[in-house]
Amino acid sequence: MEYKRSDRVGDQIQREIADLVLRRVKDPRVSNITICGVDLTPDLKNARVFYCVMGGAPDEETKQNAASGLEKAKGFIRQELGKRLRLRFIPQLNFEYDTSFEYGDKIEKLLKELHKDE
Repeated sequence: MEYKRSDRVGDQIQREIADLVLRRVKDPRVSNITICGVDLTPDLKNARVFYCVMGGAPDEETKQNAASGLEKAKGFIRQELGKRLRLRFIPQLNFEYDTSFEYGDKIEKLLKELHKDE
C-alpha cells in the first residue's frame, strides 16, 4: 500500500494540533479533547480533524462546548500551524466529532452482555 504525501502531512498536522490543544489553547472547553485523526485532501487545501472528548461518556452539552471551543480556536491553531510547518498553503480546518469510540463502547457492552448470559 502506498503512503501518500497527504497521509504524511496529515499525520504531522495531527501531532501539531494535539500539541497545540494540549499546551497553547487556554480555552477550558477544549481541556479534555484528544485529536484522533486528520483526513487531508490530496491537494492539501482542506483537512477534516477528528476529535473525541475524554472522561467517560460525554453528553450533548459537553460535545457542543468542545465543538464551539475548537471553532473559536481554529484561527489560532491555523496560524500556529503556519509557523510550525513548512507548507505553501496551510489547510482549512474542519473539526468533526469522532463517534468511533462510542461505537466501540457499545459493541463492547453488547459482547459483555452476551458472555454474561452464557
